Amino acid sequence: MAKKQEIAFVCTDCGADYTRWLGQCSVCKEWNTVKEVRLGRNRGGRTVGYSGKRSTVQLLSEVDRSQAERLSTGITEFDRVLGQGIVCGSMVLIGGAPGAGKSTLLLQALAKSAAGGIPVLYVSGEESPQQIAERADRLELPADNIKMLAETSVEEICKVMDQEKPQVVVIDSIQVVHSRASESAPGSISQVRESAATLTRYAKETNTSIFMVGHVTKDQSLAGPMTLSHIVDAQVVLSSTDDARYRILRADKNRFGSVGELGFFAMTDRGLKEVKNPSAMFLSRSGTPASGSAVTVVWEGTRPLLVEIQALVTESQSGNPRRLAVGMDQNRIAMLLAVLAKHGGLATASDEVYVNVVGGIRVYETSSDLAAMVGIVSSLQDRVIPHDSLFFGEIGLSGEIRPVANGEARLKEAAKHGFRRAVIPRANAPQRPVKGLEIVAVASLVEALEVLY
Repeated sequence: MAKKQEIAFVCTDCGADYTRWLGQCSVCKEWNTVKEVRLGRNRGGRTVGYSGKRSTVQLLSEVDRSQAERLSTGITEFDRVLGQGIVCGSMVLIGGAPGAGKSTLLLQALAKSAAGGIPVLYVSGEESPQQIAERADRLELPADNIKMLAETSVEEICKVMDQEKPQVVVIDSIQVVHSRASESAPGSISQVRESAATLTRYAKETNTSIFMVGHVTKDQSLAGPMTLSHIVDAQVVLSSTDDARYRILRADKNRFGSVGELGFFAMTDRGLKEVKNPSAMFLSRSGTPASGSAVTVVWEGTRPLLVEIQALVTESQSGNPRRLAVGMDQNRIAMLLAVLAKHGGLATASDEVYVNVVGGIRVYETSSDLAAMVGIVSSLQDRVIPHDSLFFGEIGLSGEIRPVANGEARLKEAAKHGFRRAVIPRANAPQRPVKGLEIVAVASLVEALEVLY
């Protein structure tokens, strides 16, 4: 008697899986996207990539605590996001929209690693070796030491890796790889899960570093089962700015480094070029100061980043004024407007308010509250903020200015870029003066507005 196939219910937008059908996905909040998926039967047999060794119990105090060996990709910004290099035996999932540059970035990293004497292997399941070779020629990359394999069977990939013994492997992409242990079609939930688990076991047992390219859904989240994010050691996403000139590499998960670390690249005809000074990239301001523009310092991963926040307040032509934020949390802007009306005495109930973070970057930190508030007031009263002024600090509901982390490092970054005045929370005032920078410490929103005007 044939065994009954296992059935799962998977969201077609974000990849979340459930044990029963739901009308709305609880992860992405989309309606009618949860579909029934037949997982197929496991064919049994020994799992590929599993050595059969028995695990041993040991005391936590006896565990080797030496630092894991790291390999450099030859790309400083890529190493920064990974946690100062590739950890041997790690699994890294890299996602991004089509055309973002995932394959280009990984091919550049493999070329630099191979030039340094590291054995590498590029496994392509979507592009032919000729297409990869043409890309390498177009990017003028040394391809003498890069080994290529066009294969989609995870069993055959593991066999080739056993023969070639590479230290760094790229799987492009995990959605086309399939395993004989499952009868489902390539790209299905069970195939992606089984293939990723097999490659992970191989990486851990042979100390091989593997990069897996993953597809994204229409909301720019990584496609596939949610277990895929739990299996890998690091998950990074490559996205483009609004003008498509730059690429931002963000670490959403990293067991060996800082989460939220950013790497900046410029897309050129010779591939992705590192941006050594991203603050200058986002501060390409016009020569004439204008109202509504304020600069702040946000903390991304392990470094400060200067960004410009622009605000526009205009009289509403309808009975329902709009509040629109691009690059910031729209709900937080609404909260700041309420604080401004209550404690600043400036009401915007009849005005439309637009806030934008220049350069296409998204700000998640609350340290940008003060700069956004100053920009809104500047546009509301049509007063120009000097170009050499900088603002950062979190604003509470009672109108107080709260301190933020790494205040002194933010001030040094501002001084390095020529700023002469910084309005900051009183608790962030440095004990020693910062050369070339006037520090104005405030404790409330009222004090900040008084200092400003």
